[in-house]
Amino acid sequence: MHAWIALLRGINVNGKKIVPMATLRELFDSLGYADVRTYIQSGNVFFRSKSKSKPANDKLITAGLQSTFGFQPRVILLTAQEVQAAIENNPFAAKVQVPKLLHFYFLAATPTSPDLAALHDVATPTEEFQLIERVCYLHTPDGFGKSKLAERMERKLGVPATARNLSTVLKLAEMCEAV
Repeated sequence: MHAWIALLRGINVNGKKIVPMATLRELFDSLGYADVRTYIQSGNVFFRSKSKSKPANDKLITAGLQSTFGFQPRVILLTAQEVQAAIENNPFAAKVQVPKLLHFYFLAATPTSPDLAALHDVATPTEEFQLIERVCYLHTPDGFGKSKLAERMERKLGVPATARNLSTVLKLAEMCEAV
């Protein structure tokens, strides 16, 4: 069995696109996945699959979400190895003292022509980001919610993405190791 993390984008935000975690776990169970667990309300799902095919798992999950909830949130699938590599490649590991101020943008694909200059233009003097393959790391010492850089990240990278803070990413890695 192969360990996976599914990151659902844009659910349970401001009372919209409500996805109860118990129902989400039941859905993944009904799709034939094993050891299904969720973490917090933002759509982080650990599961094991017989299939190691990202496209096959994505298609099955997306169809299940549409059937169960009536909408298809963007799903970014990561292997346990990809989660661990994202942590190991973190360019701000030595610098960041507050985990909620470092976000990992997990990208659906490697950007072919990201507008990094536009991102640098909107960054405050204290903000930093670095794109490494399919992860863009964003350090926002003055807060993620206030960041114009965070607000524009996905559009300027040119690929679908979803962000998780360092605390969440570490917990997801822990979930991968625990089973």
